[in-house]
Amino acid sequence: MSEQTPTAKRAAQGILARARWHPLEFVFWIVAFSVIWLLPNKHLILTEIAWLALFALSLDLILGYAGILSLGHAAFFGVGSYAAALLAKHGIITEPVLALIAAGLIAAVVGFATSFLMLRGADLTRLMVSLGIALVLRELANKFSELTGGADGLQGVTMEPILGRFRFDMFGHNGFIYSLVVLFVLFLIARRLMASPFGLSLLAVKDNPLRSRAIGISVDARLVAIYTIAAFYAGVGGGLLAQTTAFSSLDVFSFDRSADLLLVLIIGGTGYLYGGLIGAVIFKVMQDYLAQLTPQYWPFWIGLVLVILVMVGRDRMLRWTEPVRALANRLDWRAKGQAS
Repeated sequence: MSEQTPTAKRAAQGILARARWHPLEFVFWIVAFSVIWLLPNKHLILTEIAWLALFALSLDLILGYAGILSLGHAAFFGVGSYAAALLAKHGIITEPVLALIAAGLIAAVVGFATSFLMLRGADLTRLMVSLGIALVLRELANKFSELTGGADGLQGVTMEPILGRFRFDMFGHNGFIYSLVVLFVLFLIARRLMASPFGLSLLAVKDNPLRSRAIGISVDARLVAIYTIAAFYAGVGGGLLAQTTAFSSLDVFSFDRSADLLLVLIIGGTGYLYGGLIGAVIFKVMQDYLAQLTPQYWPFWIGLVLVILVMVGRDRMLRWTEPVRALANRLDWRAKGQAS
């Protein structure tokens, strides 16, 4: 076997560096799992944060890494939600984990079927097409009310215990742990995928599609693939919502849900996976607090925070955390030096 060229070695080292875990990532997940015991009375809202974070992660896969704008990503979230609820209600797949995987796969099929529409046109066209897909699916769910429950929602959904052992409780304890584990597992898969050559090629496609085609990257195939994967993630997020609440309604397809998702990514940032997770935490906590403080005007305050974020700039805010990140980098370098 011939030795690698210096360029190939640098490329391999760059991929390994992207895949290496940063100390702050360990801190993030340690804190995330510690709230299981630290905040036992907040598991209901924490469950909402978990599935919202997974939903935001799914949009970040296409927006942050492939540059695909979408105003109708709730279409796949809704498909996954109704699929999980219907599978449980009619006893087709009663085990929640298997039903969740099935819901994600059904959403992925819908995502694959509609991905070819997203390849046509520019950003504005994609925005309108994605919104149209969500509206069409919402009207179909409303029309077939004998199956979906229509405007009243899908009621009478009974969820079996997770893995046959852990029953969903009214306080949301098992539901939160279940949602957090699902989020963590899918995050690991997404992180590995985005650190792979496939993920790097997506960034090249996002930066310059024409140049990517010129160097032999199959642009359309990669966009279809990541769009289908993102649909799967969104479907699993919708399935988590249906399983933890034992209910699904037309609201899962609404434009407001897609708009909230964009707000989450604006708050947290795009293109580094943790943006959706951090944005979901900030958005949901802020929404819950402001809704209790001013029930009628909480959207005003969220809008004000968004305006301040845009005016101040995320880069300037990140500079405020520079000492923490510098300390984490020093610890990381020290750990690598001891290991070597």
